[in-house]
Amino acid sequence: MSILVTRSSIASLDEYIEEIKPIFESKWLTNMGPIYKKLQHQLIDYLEVPYLSLFVNGHMALEMAIQAMEFPKGSEIITTPYTFVSTTHAITRNELVPVFCDINREDYTMDPSKIESLITEKTVAILPVHVYGNLCDVEAIQKIADKHNLKVIYDAAHAFGTKFKGITAGNFGDMSMFSFHATKVFNTIEGGAISFKDDNYRVRLHELKNFGIHSEDQINNIGGNAKLDEFRAAMGICNLRHLEDNIQLRKKVADRYDTYLMKAPGIKLMQLREGVTKNYAYYPVYVDSEKFGMNRDDLYNELKKNDIYARRYFYPATNDLDCYTRVYGKSKTPVAHDVSKNILTLPMYADLSLEDVDRICQIILNVAKV
Repeated sequence: MSILVTRSSIASLDEYIEEIKPIFESKWLTNMGPIYKKLQHQLIDYLEVPYLSLFVNGHMALEMAIQAMEFPKGSEIITTPYTFVSTTHAITRNELVPVFCDINREDYTMDPSKIESLITEKTVAILPVHVYGNLCDVEAIQKIADKHNLKVIYDAAHAFGTKFKGITAGNFGDMSMFSFHATKVFNTIEGGAISFKDDNYRVRLHELKNFGIHSEDQINNIGGNAKLDEFRAAMGICNLRHLEDNIQLRKKVADRYDTYLMKAPGIKLMQLREGVTKNYAYYPVYVDSEKFGMNRDDLYNELKKNDIYARRYFYPATNDLDCYTRVYGKSKTPVAHDVSKNILTLPMYADLSLEDVDRICQIILNVAKV
């Protein structure tokens, strides 16, 4: 049987059926009904945030979060190239300019020491990305943003359930975007959310995801359609009940990997930022080809030959993609470029058996240089 890089954690069919019964009774399928609102308030409680708005997916959530800021066209947003391409697309689709800041080698998040040199008179915001369940240096980034009067929007797609000094990821910056895609630690099949502190964004986000509609006969904004429907909200309610148990199962998988790979030659594990309680969203390894005796892509193919499907994630770096190099040319982010060519995320999900982890690790160790 194939071992995939991830597999969705979902509640039982019986539990889900029980949760969707009211939908069939009311016939209220979408348009922010009672199930939507129930999930919204549960997530506000779980994340301990003042406000939260649900969206059809994480990308539209981020795109509309940026739109809600009402930045002038052509403004610059400092972001990271070490991310899924959605992050950069959300900037450019708002007719803004991404400025790529390099990452650090320890946890692959934006390097705060390289931000200020990129700030110009056109800079309006910083858009860092929490990576693999680890958080950015939120304190250093906020200090820079305050000094230069910039907004901070976090791509927290990987960070649901992660905390820094006991504070959930949704409380940092001006806004944070969460993805509830099927592959994430917490999912609504497809979905996403924006957490925020400023009440002024509440109505604007609500209108942007609902065609700009303010009332029955009043449309204030040019919006889209990005509402989360009742059926997916119901799946979220079910999955949230089991989240902490699933995180603990993921921790067992990660601990088993650590047992084998912490001292494996040429395998470097991601360092957890001090103060961070992670969600075990992913298990990335950096493959040093000289010490390991095989490069990342060869190891990826070796695992595939054994019906194990790891992922080169993130690869390529966003600023190495044709759609961005055509416009901006090659950016000077050597660390992100190097990491993208050498990182492999190994299979990680709540019901991955420890026997399968053992098998994966034995294959890796068997091909390693000794």
